[in-house]
This record gives sequence, C-alpha cells and structure tokens, in this order.
Amino acid sequence: METLIDKLLVEQSNLQTPVAQFSKIHNNHELRTDLYKHLIPLEKPSKVEQYTFQVELDKCTGCKACLVACHTLNGLDEDEAWRDVGLLEGGDDAPGFQQTVTTACHHCLEPECMHGCPVGAYEKEPDTGIVRHLDDQCIGCEYCILKCPYDAPKYSHKRGIVRKCDMCHQRLTEGEAPACVQACPTEAISIIKINTATLRIENNFLPGAPTPEITLPTTRYVGRDVPASIKAADQSQLTLQPAHWPLAFMLVLTQMGLGLSIASLFTSTTHAVMGALIFNAGMVAATLHLGQPLKAWRFFLGLKTSWLSREILAFSLLAPIPLILAALPFLPESPLKDLVSFASKISLIPLAALAIFTSAMIYHDTGRVLWNLKTSLSNFLLTATAASILFISPNIFVITILALIALEITFLLPAKQTSWSPHQHSARLRIHPLAHVTFFRLLSAFLTIPVAFVSPWATLPILVISELCSRHLFFTSVQAPKMPGDLN
Repeated sequence: METLIDKLLVEQSNLQTPVAQFSKIHNNHELRTDLYKHLIPLEKPSKVEQYTFQVELDKCTGCKACLVACHTLNGLDEDEAWRDVGLLEGGDDAPGFQQTVTTACHHCLEPECMHGCPVGAYEKEPDTGIVRHLDDQCIGCEYCILKCPYDAPKYSHKRGIVRKCDMCHQRLTEGEAPACVQACPTEAISIIKINTATLRIENNFLPGAPTPEITLPTTRYVGRDVPASIKAADQSQLTLQPAHWPLAFMLVLTQMGLGLSIASLFTSTTHAVMGALIFNAGMVAATLHLGQPLKAWRFFLGLKTSWLSREILAFSLLAPIPLILAALPFLPESPLKDLVSFASKISLIPLAALAIFTSAMIYHDTGRVLWNLKTSLSNFLLTATAASILFISPNIFVITILALIALEITFLLPAKQTSWSPHQHSARLRIHPLAHVTFFRLLSAFLTIPVAFVSPWATLPILVISELCSRHLFFTSVQAPKMPGDLN
C-alpha cells in the first residue's frame, strides 16, 4: 500500500528545473515569450548583480505556506523559523489599508550581522550576494541578532548557535527554486537579479519596516502602492525582549568589581580582594551567554569591524590587573613587585574606562534607540563610580545614586507622549509589564543612601541588586527594530 510519504517522495523526484520546464513548454507548445516567466533566474548574476527575493504584495495572501516549506525542507527545530509573515495596516487616508508581508533575510549589501560577528561566522558570497551563516564557526553569542534590524538571524537553543535563511543556495546551485518560492501557491515570492550599484542609489524599501540606510537590504517589494504612513500591526504591542541574564550579571559585576579595585588604590587590601572576586565572577557569567564558549578564542577575527571582539580584547588586557592588586600584599618585597605594583596601579583606571567604553559601544552599535552611547555609557560609568566611591566618600556616593535615579526617571517620561516612538514604547514597558522591576529598582537605589552612612559593606549587596534590576530593564524594555509581525 502506497503511503503519503511515498507519494510525496515520487512527486519531489519528478520536479524539474526551470530550464527543463522551459524546454518542455518549447517542445510541446507555441512559446509566448511575453507571458512565460519563471521564479528564479536562468543565468547567474554578473559582477554588478546579486540574487535577491522579490515579493509581489498583491499576490501574498498570508497563507504561510512559505513558512511551512522553509521549516520542513531545511529541517528546522520545532520552535525555529527563518521566514515570517507579518501585517501592515493603517494609513492616514480612507479607506483603511491592510497588507500581509512575507519576509526572511534580505541578504543586505552591507550586512550588519556579518560586520558585528566577532568570529567571522558570516560571509557574503561574491558571485551570488547571498549572506551565508557558517554554523561551524558560530560561538552562539547572539550579537548578530542584536545587530540585524530585521530580526533575520534566529538562535537555536538545541545547537547553541545562530542560524538563518541562506536562500536555499544549494537548491539554487542545482537550478531549483528555494523552498519558500516553490511552495507559494500564488507565486508571490521569486528570486531575481538586482544591480547593486542601482540599489545603493535608489535605496527603496518597504514603508513600515526599519530604515534601509544602515544595511541596504536587497529584497524588492512590488505591487500596489503602500501608504507612507503605514505601520506594522504589532508596532504598539508591549512585548518584552530577552533578559540576557548572563550579560546583565556580567555588566554589573565587572563594573562594580572594577569600582572596588579602583577604591583599593585609596583604601585597603580587602577592597582589592573583593573587587577581584566580583570582577572575575562577572567574567565567568559572560561565558554563560555563549552557546559554544570553547570556540570564543577566535574573537580576534572580528577586531576590524566588531565591537564585541574589541570588548573581549579590552577585558582580556584588563583581567589580570584586579588579581594582581589583590595578590600584591601577599607577595614578598622585591624590585619586581614594586614594578608590577606601579604598572598595575597606573594602568587600572584607563584600561577600566576603555573596557566600559567598549561595553557601551556594543549596544550603541546595534542602533537601538534606548541603547545610545550617551545613555549606556553614563549608566555603566555611574555603576562603577558608585561601587568605587561607596568606600571613600558616602556624601559623593549619595550624589552618584541620585544621578542613577534621575537617569532611571528620564526613561519613564516619554510614556506621556501620545504618538508612538521607541522611547515611548520603552517607557510604557517599564510602567506596565515591568512596573514591579522599575519599582524595586528605584526603591533599592533609594535604600542604599541611608544604609551607606551606617555600613558600606551592607550597602554593597543592595547596590548589586539595584543595578541588576537596572540591567534587566535595560535589556527587556528596549524597542527592538524588526520586520512587521502579526497581532498576537
């Protein structure tokens, strides 16, 4: 008895390439070249061209056959999807407007995923323009996910790496259409060749999607005109972003550990030992964020373009210093000890500042509005300053805490705005679904003020908890750019 799987396998084996289909039509019928069209090019791109997706908006029904085909033929995990279907709606002019949009990786001319990867796990094929992810090189840091404004790379928890659409390049090589193209019942998706020089000049993209200026996405959306005032249907949904707890702990503990190490230059060995312990706890926490931590030694491959590579280098240069400062009092006197002590003390503050700057730049470079350099760097430096000054001057510590509280309050003010903006979106998240975290962040920050005058050591854990709440808000309340999605 023939099963459904047997039938599908037979059907798949009988699929023909575009050339074969064209030949069959040519032999059996009078060919009308003005009407015949296929869904992939019959020739490879020239030196000034590359492959790209073309989506005919008039034909997309939102049936999601492309999602199913992509998921099935690429063998994706149950919770993994490389293609999405979203919804555009609105427009200032009557009648109302609604449009379904299918989207995957745009194989950009300037792919930020590739530029941000610290280990060179991305490449843009010179002959096709396809941006491919090299699974065996990936360390699972997820920085490409933060860098991509279209939410194209997807993290595979099962494998501990990121994966994404590669335009089914193996099928294209054999003259066969990608899974999504082949599965669309209305032929809304096709592969075309596009002139890259023209694309750089025109720089047109889909209204309601993130700006194309940064990465120069190549996907062509054609069909009926989309109103310029259109917006994504899920734009105002209060969706929390991933908390990234290992990164939250890394940021707080490394910054506070450095603050204590700096305080030890003016206080006692106890602060140096505690600073080294806290700092290295933060360094260990950072590795927990990696899906493939044993491959992280190749970070130097991205130094030219990736701020994550530069942060790893900065912290690698800095890491021995807190340990040296903690160990110095226990070493016998010698000229070498004096030299090491002088070099460590004089380099601690500039290297700490450099490391914290690279941490801020990692998030600023993603283009997410809440993570701009001024805000991120101020937040990170104030955390280190608070830990440092706590044991030197309680009065200055109070000023530092008030500055942190003021910064936190500024994040809430845009909630009063009537029109949507990334800042307003983040403020609404902090006031509604994250209200308890915001409240605890402010309460614990205020609590450190009276406790600091009684016992700085009792203040320290309260400060750690307060700053962890701040980093939790930092990650979960950011407005992450993405292609239009569905209403949940």
